[in-house]
Amino acid sequence: MIFKRKEKQCQRLLDSFGKIKNTSYNFKLIEQYFKNKDHSNCLQVLSDKTCNDLDFDELMMFLDRTNSKPGQQFLYNKLREIPDSPNANELDEELISRFTIDVDFRIKIQLLLERLNQREAYYITTLFQDQAIKRPKFFGIMRMLSFTSIFSVILLPFNPHLAFVLLIVFIINICFHLWNKRNLSQYIDSIPQLLQLNRIAKKLYQYKELSVLNPDLSKAFKSTDKVKNRMQFFKLNSDIQGDFQIIFWSVLELIKIIFLMEPLLFFSVIRQLETKRKDIEAVFSFVGHIDSLISIASLRKGCNLSCIPKIDINNNKISAEKIYHPLIINCVTNNIEVNDKSILLTGSNMSGKTSFIRTIGINIITGQTLNTCFADSIIIPRTCIYSAIRISDDLMNDKSYYFEEVLSIKEMINKASDDITNLFLLDEIFKGTNTIERISAGKAVLSALAKNNNIVFVSTHDIELTDLLENEYELYHFSEIVNDKCVDFDYRLKEGRLKNRNAIKILQINNYPDYLIKEAFALSREMDKKLVNHCV
Repeated sequence: MIFKRKEKQCQRLLDSFGKIKNTSYNFKLIEQYFKNKDHSNCLQVLSDKTCNDLDFDELMMFLDRTNSKPGQQFLYNKLREIPDSPNANELDEELISRFTIDVDFRIKIQLLLERLNQREAYYITTLFQDQAIKRPKFFGIMRMLSFTSIFSVILLPFNPHLAFVLLIVFIINICFHLWNKRNLSQYIDSIPQLLQLNRIAKKLYQYKELSVLNPDLSKAFKSTDKVKNRMQFFKLNSDIQGDFQIIFWSVLELIKIIFLMEPLLFFSVIRQLETKRKDIEAVFSFVGHIDSLISIASLRKGCNLSCIPKIDINNNKISAEKIYHPLIINCVTNNIEVNDKSILLTGSNMSGKTSFIRTIGINIITGQTLNTCFADSIIIPRTCIYSAIRISDDLMNDKSYYFEEVLSIKEMINKASDDITNLFLLDEIFKGTNTIERISAGKAVLSALAKNNNIVFVSTHDIELTDLLENEYELYHFSEIVNDKCVDFDYRLKEGRLKNRNAIKILQINNYPDYLIKEAFALSREMDKKLVNHCV
């Protein structure tokens, strides 16, 4: 029976490799490790706004092929940290290759990691990130009551009157015991899972290929082992509540109340864990790192087209062949070359402008964090990423769409003068204001952002901006074919400016009145002349 169950597990893991996980996601728990982690050693932490602009949650669900909850938390944090130095190394790539080729080795590791796939494993991070509960001022009283119970039980056969003392102490102990249950509830999940994490990490560490990821981890094992025996009590407590008959639980609970075992042992364990935070995090990171490498191997296996990027730390060049958006089914691939100039995109709605900007952003992120891009080949710089794509009114704080956009772009202008290369992603700049001021302010802002080796990808409907920025930006466009009955998009990136505008033509093929169409065309030509004169 056990053999058949393991055989089914192995077959499931074999079949699922390279495929998207079919599971629900609790991002509040997944991002817990990221939110409490120290990010001082990384180049940039992706902001919530940029993550929202690039559909980060959906991206995470696509990229995530981990087998454990710690691995999932580690991968999420990895994606949101742009490393200060090249994140990929030869050892990581060797392991990714090994996980891809050596199926038996990979499945052995996955079977171990899956033991940490319970929801409770999310809470391991609280043991080394959250502030520990401190001993109460009356802790000495609890210790005294415990000793009183012990002496009373020992001396009871010689002095029956001590039964009254034991009864009074028992009543007092009930109060302390119940008070401590609230403290214990915060750790009843994390402590047993920490024991499991430690066991799994030790087994993984026995593989020479994996132990080199952290050669000093044996020191962390020795440190956590010092408190292991005391932590076992809480694992037993957890198992009993779920599996044993109520009568056995009741007897144990009675013993714990008499001698105040839970609160005394609890604060002893918490005090020791407080001194071992770095060791616990080292074990957590070791397991998460291994799981994330298996996830990357599975991701590459499942993608029809992916590559390892060349990260050029000395230049701000972006060069990609057959780059695509991983979340768009049957996405059209495109080529792009960015050297000394930024990119200005024109085109109508739904032609592919915004999706292409997101394509660039996502590939720059995954290239720097996972050493994986969705393209046939790509060269990218070491860069920070800022975006102003998905902006909405903040009604709770009485901020309009335009004001929200102003604040986002102001942050970009402040960052534009930094010594490092920045990638700025903008969609329809200042579309919340009038045409003349939008074009004028847009030109000034885009000129400022493109300085100091920064890279800008911006889309616009304002063809007038192509005239104003043609010396500073490379011009590209997306176009569509409009015939008598329909509009066809090919989603192909084309060099040069968009020469034709089809918004009024689309009204025409949808049977708008002829007089309305004629008036619209006439006004369009007249406004073009006014805008050109104003901008000049």
